[in-house]
Amino acid sequence: MSTATFGEDAPGLDLTPLAPSVRPPATLHPVARFPEEWREVVAALGERPYRARQLFKWIHGRGVFDPDAMSDLPRELRVRLSRAGMSAPARVAEVRTSSDGTRKLLVELADAARVECVLIPMTPLAEAVDADAGAAPDDDDDDDGDELSRPGAAGATAPSTRVTLCVSTQHGCAMGCTFCASGRAGLGRGLGAHEIVAQVLLAERHLLPGERLRNLVFMGMGEPLHHYEETARALRLLAHAEGQAMSLRRITVSTVGLVQGIRRLGLDFSGKVGLAVSLHAPDDATRDALVPMNRRFPIAMLLQALRDYPLPRRRRITIEYTLVDGVNDSIEHARRLAHLLRELRVKVNLLPMNPVPGSGFAPSPRERVARFRDELAGAGYSCFVRARRGADVDAACGQLALRGDLVRRG
Repeated sequence: MSTATFGEDAPGLDLTPLAPSVRPPATLHPVARFPEEWREVVAALGERPYRARQLFKWIHGRGVFDPDAMSDLPRELRVRLSRAGMSAPARVAEVRTSSDGTRKLLVELADAARVECVLIPMTPLAEAVDADAGAAPDDDDDDDGDELSRPGAAGATAPSTRVTLCVSTQHGCAMGCTFCASGRAGLGRGLGAHEIVAQVLLAERHLLPGERLRNLVFMGMGEPLHHYEETARALRLLAHAEGQAMSLRRITVSTVGLVQGIRRLGLDFSGKVGLAVSLHAPDDATRDALVPMNRRFPIAMLLQALRDYPLPRRRRITIEYTLVDGVNDSIEHARRLAHLLRELRVKVNLLPMNPVPGSGFAPSPRERVARFRDELAGAGYSCFVRARRGADVDAACGQLALRGDLVRRG
């Protein structure tokens, strides 16, 4: 696995936004194809155009990857698709269930790389103390039918418990954030759109009766905007009306601050996709030490991109701030953060750091977290302390899939 990080010591990693790629549909993984791309593939097989829609709905509407199970397709077509290697791009290798109901899925990809996605049920108690539900839009006060899930996968006809799903976009991460398990392990590779979407389709099979997938957050392993094209394709696939039909306003993409990617996301999706920014410090000197990417995109540049993001009315950007003992958690840090964000429509999620072996950092004491929160709240900000959901099953980013890498790097 590569240990590339980003910043002044990694000049070879090019983050310049590229023009949308044009790839022949036959070269795309089946799960990454839109209906119009499937149409070209089935035409080459001598099939009628409507087969393309059937295939797309089987995969994205029903979560079926095996051609043999696609009962309304001709047997000959199913055989040809199977012989061509059409199969699931991933499988769930392990499930860990926390005492708080969080379920961490270890997903094994076709090349044996392992990533994580996490199902987070939002119980009334959890919603009172946990900001993981922060992907929900600020203007959502009722159930308007704009849901992520449908009855079927979990056998529920009247779901009552909302669930947030956190997905990964990379195997490891190149950003090198010094307190993060994924960053310490380095970057293996980016995931294709089919591998991102597959996490959602597989996770739906692990919903319990009475649960519904309500919000989706791109906050797992990796930097979603580092390989923008795959992330954007995954978003469009998940939102497609004949597939999952997810509402973009219930999806949040988290970034460490890749300015070009933020601008492209806002432009391509008209600000409908929620944006979360891992800030972690109110000044460049502190942020440089925690987030090497800040050397490339300092805070002033990042804040300008946030001001330019086309936020819909009554929506806010989520500021993620990990509190590290003695590094960024003083009252003075809180006051500077409040001043820094004064011109932005934001809400702040405070994250007590999850311990990472060998990092040299420790989480802030509970009392200091409370004082930091109270200072921001007193300055007029909506500020939440994210509870450590799933701590007993290594549910922090990268801790399960990369456990072996961290032990070896210790």
